[in-house]
Amino acid sequence: MLKLQYIEDLNFPSVEKATEEGLLGYSFDISVEQVLKALTIGIFPWYEEHTYPFLWWAPDPRFVVFPEKAKVSKSLKKSYKNFEYAINKNFEQVIFSCAKIKRKGQEGTWIDRNMLYVYIMLHRLGYGMSFETYFNGDLVGGLYGVNLGGVFIGESMFHTQTDASKSAFVHLVNYCLENNIHIIDCQLHTPLLESLGGEFVSRANYSEYLRKFVNVNI
Repeated sequence: MLKLQYIEDLNFPSVEKATEEGLLGYSFDISVEQVLKALTIGIFPWYEEHTYPFLWWAPDPRFVVFPEKAKVSKSLKKSYKNFEYAINKNFEQVIFSCAKIKRKGQEGTWIDRNMLYVYIMLHRLGYGMSFETYFNGDLVGGLYGVNLGGVFIGESMFHTQTDASKSAFVHLVNYCLENNIHIIDCQLHTPLLESLGGEFVSRANYSEYLRKFVNVNI
């Protein structure tokens, strides 16, 4: 029988203790400080709505995008020109939109009220960021995540218009290239992110990237 690690406060076990599926442990509460600390050492919370306790993950391998290796197709380059863009203009609207969108293979959402509170607070503290796509003044796509200095942790994206979320990602890539952010952590593989240049790196290499590039005082 699988015996998971109990995680209390900021006391996280080594990522090497994660299961083959990447599950590291569980906790009975979740806090802003806890999530921020976890992200800096390669751990993230992920669970379905209404499940309990909270689950923490450190998968091996990890799916990432290196900004300088991002792929932008000709059709996406064309679509990109059709939108307007903003950063942190409507963070809360972006995260609420991500929480409401129905995703294939998921009955609920992992962005429950606990996660909404944590990431909105991270935004107010200057860590959470949203990259937003507009068409005729309306928000039609975007993504949000956490800026750890030289690493950006992507959390979720949404769109209500074709290519709007992809274009938001291109906007993020451009921001990373201009602001010395070396890696975008996508956490888990999706065909969409693979099409944008995502690739797998080992958990050991990912941990090394974090040690080298993260610039956060906890």
